[in-house]
Amino acid sequence: MIPYSTQSIDNSDIEAVHRVLRSGWLTQGPALERFETALAKKAGAKYGVAFNSGTAALHAAYFAAGVGKGDEVIVPALTFAATANAALYLGARPVFADSDSQTGNMSVEDARRRVTKRTKAIVPVDYAGRPADMRAFKALAKKHKLVLIEDAAQALGATYRVKPVGALADMTMFSFHPVKSITTGEGGAIVTNSKAYADALRLFRSHGISKDGAKFIHKDKGAWYQEMQALGYNYRMPELSAALGESQLKRLTNFISRRRAAAKRYDTLLKKIPGLVLPPAERAYEQSAWHLYPLRLAAHLAPKRDEIFAKLRAAGIGVQVHHVPVHTHPYYRSHGYKKVHCPSAEAYVAAEISIPLFPAITLTQQKFVIKTLRQILSAYLV
Repeated sequence: MIPYSTQSIDNSDIEAVHRVLRSGWLTQGPALERFETALAKKAGAKYGVAFNSGTAALHAAYFAAGVGKGDEVIVPALTFAATANAALYLGARPVFADSDSQTGNMSVEDARRRVTKRTKAIVPVDYAGRPADMRAFKALAKKHKLVLIEDAAQALGATYRVKPVGALADMTMFSFHPVKSITTGEGGAIVTNSKAYADALRLFRSHGISKDGAKFIHKDKGAWYQEMQALGYNYRMPELSAALGESQLKRLTNFISRRRAAAKRYDTLLKKIPGLVLPPAERAYEQSAWHLYPLRLAAHLAPKRDEIFAKLRAAGIGVQVHHVPVHTHPYYRSHGYKKVHCPSAEAYVAAEISIPLFPAITLTQQKFVIKTLRQILSAYLV
């Protein structure tokens, strides 16, 4: 089975993990600090704070932004559930905005219509690795005094108007799941230019407990003392994961370059197959991280998507669909979202199939994907 995506691990990664095992540090040690520093530099930010998952990182970012009970957080309907769930964790209400019908990214126009007096933050997602329209979202956030949090789980290594993704929002989240730009096994991080946000993120990831005497409420205690100042969680990233991440980060440019090359091959080889809608070309000011290659079926084929998907899987091609529109999940339908309708996001997903794309994919594998697609689709085009 050719996976839709997979990690790339080499001997340098293995040796980096071995060094940690020999170091005596397994958590809260120097590997974490090195990884956070290197990540922040790569993303064009001052501070990096790593977590044991991207979901934990989002939870912490919403906390740092002051999201709480009664607040609203605008998120795209077309995203993984965690983008919305993290608002629920803090007692806030996710508000779903529709998607751009071509890119899958959150529609700025629809997000603008969703802003109310209760809106606290807005969270565009870089769908498939393509940067959201951050210039427009920054202007929207500034106008309404909202915290701008970029969910760049799929976009480490992408650029927008010359700047790396990570340098654009108040806080930016990256995920290090094995299928992402780099991996730490499981893991995530927030990068930011705000020391106040960075301090809040670090507090939240370690039970809300501070060991910084300068910030204690009670200052007449010994060196043993620590204070719980917020209700936090154990969201720390282990040293093994951080060491793997630091090693992987050194090859990020190569990983993205290989993903881009594979995506361009698909662009060339797929354009003559009828019934397919290819991802739109990148605009001059953006470079995608190409986390996914999201094909869509033409309108007359979209009703057959699940049937075509099953045939591709049966042929040994590990296709996937990204994502179930969050407001359509049973949990959300049963918790007040039955009447939410985001037609562009729903139509996009109904026609979408993500075909294999990862750094080590070969031309032979890509040609097999294309040949199989052509054969399967030909039965529907007679």
